[in-house]
Amino acid sequence: MAGIVAAVLFLIAFLINAADLSTNDVFTSTNVMLLGLVALALHVAGIGDRRTRTRRRR
Repeated sequence: MAGIVAAVLFLIAFLINAADLSTNDVFTSTNVMLLGLVALALHVAGIGDRRTRTRRRR
């Protein structure tokens, strides 16, 4: 799930940069790209995974 969020954030950052949109200081393409990198790092770390890891006792 976090991988999909990262892909969407990278797409938004690319569109902001490609269209040369003027946004406020918080919502720049660099900040959106960094948010995408954080989501990608969480995905690689296994956080945000849909599968639950349950352990059965026998």
